[in-house]
Amino acid sequence: MRLVHEQDGDTATLASEVDLAESTVAQARGLMFRRSIPEEYGLVFPFDGVGVRSLHMLFVPFSIDAVWLRDDEVTKTKRLRAWTGLGWGRGDCVLELPAGAADGVSVGDRVRLVGP
Repeated sequence: MRLVHEQDGDTATLASEVDLAESTVAQARGLMFRRSIPEEYGLVFPFDGVGVRSLHMLFVPFSIDAVWLRDDEVTKTKRLRAWTGLGWGRGDCVLELPAGAADGVSVGDRVRLVGP
């Protein structure tokens, strides 16, 4: 699987190594207690329906880019700082990517999970 960013007819891969955080436990843990993540990595949090989704950076010692989606459309992006970052956004899916991976991703763009 990979995460693909679509903007103005152009397509680019945001992450080629993707994990899904589908269970409550996986969603609660997120990236906590990891020392780092690869540059090509993405963690996807799919939810049943649209709602306000929050992220925190407790026990995450590196900064990340967070992207909130609704039906594959970007509703918000934010850089979250190591240890102290907080973010809220509306969506049915949230992405966690290495800091800098979402540079150029804007509200209204599309980001999709593709492949097996």
